[in-house]
Parts: sequence; structure tokens; C-alpha cells
Amino acid sequence: MKIWVVLLTGVLAAAGATWAADVAVDGGPYGSSPAVSAPVPTDQSTLELKWDNGLRRWSVAWYTGAGSWVGNDFDISTLDTSYVKILKYKYYTRGAWPNQGWEGMRFAVYNFGGGVPGSRLWPTSGSGYFWRPSGGINAHIWVEFDVNWTCPSVKFLAAQEQFYNWPQCDPFAVDNNATFLRHSWQYYGGQWQPYAGSSDPYYNLMIRVWVETGVEFPGVEPSSIGRVKALYY
Repeated sequence: MKIWVVLLTGVLAAAGATWAADVAVDGGPYGSSPAVSAPVPTDQSTLELKWDNGLRRWSVAWYTGAGSWVGNDFDISTLDTSYVKILKYKYYTRGAWPNQGWEGMRFAVYNFGGGVPGSRLWPTSGSGYFWRPSGGINAHIWVEFDVNWTCPSVKFLAAQEQFYNWPQCDPFAVDNNATFLRHSWQYYGGQWQPYAGSSDPYYNLMIRVWVETGVEFPGVEPSSIGRVKALYY
């Protein structure tokens, strides 16, 4: 198995590895990527959930994109709330590598109640939500899209499928923290496992979600309960 590492200086090198998938990796000298500050919440009920430190170390793309997923797990039970609305999905990527321009990916939210990714929660039908960035910005950049969906589980995995094959695809990214926080996952070859890419030892995915806390799950608002009671009393 061969893993190709492409440096920003244009130097191309090959390296061997034992891993579940072949990937291409784009990066540069350690710490070369600029820091990206997390947005300031507009109020205490709106939060950005993340595990990365905001500093990109590598951009990564699978050679085979269909069925190749990566994602971060989150636990909102620590936020002292029963439910959250996922407002936005946000990820770090690049439009100018491995090709020029955006291709898009598929996205989904999975149950994480058993400590490993489980059944898909969102979208409720189909194979994932397809979204493609727009505009002419091709540099390393955070991109995001609206979800506006209330999650029925306090533990979930926000994930993305590359979908397209190399090199007609968009990459995902890992940060420059060499300590694996064990919240990043990959799905390849039909199973989920902790992320362990050729980006060794950098394994923390730059995938985030914006959430709103303190929301009611759809269908159980007090006004709805009141109408049901009126049928019986």
C-alpha cells in the first residue's frame, strides 16, 4: 500500500503504511497554517462544539470517496440540556487541492449512544445531505451550511462522506495537535473505527457543529400536550 504525501513546496514523496485505506495528504512545514479563531457565541444558548484547536496540519483526501466517511462525536448531556438544535455544520477544507474548485460532499448525523457510531438520525431519508461550497475562495477555509434540526439523542456523530473519487473531490482536515483526543472516527470498508489516517500522529478532525441548547423535542411542546389533554378531560 502506498500513501502519497504532497508538500506545499511541490516536493512529492511516497511512503508505505498499513491502514484501511489509501489517501492523499497535503500539508506544509509544521505550524505553517494560520490560526482560525472560533466565532464568539451570540448568546449563552448558542454554542460551537469542537475538538480541534483551529490550526490545520494536513488536508486529506481518500482515493475512493464513495462510502468513505469521517466524523466527530459530541455529547450534549454535559451542557445541562435535554435536547439541542443543530444549527450549522462546519468543516475545514480547501477548494484548490486536489483539484481547482469545489466538488461538494454528503453529510449526516449518526447516533452515538453506544459509544460507537450507530444508525443515521439525519437526514431521516436518503443517503445523506449533499452540499457544495460556492464562491471563488479556494484557500484553506472554514465552510458551513445550515441544518436547523433538533437532535433526538444527547450523543451524536457529525460526519461527512467525501463522495467523489480522487482527484475530483474536496479534502477534510486534521489539526496540528499530536495528542489524539479520541473523538474522531472514520468509516471505510463497511465499518466505523477511531480515525487513524496517514496523517500520523495528527488525528483530530476539524469538524464542528453550532447548536442551540434548551429546546424542546418536536412534538412534545407544552402547547401540544395541552391539546392532547383536552381530548381526555
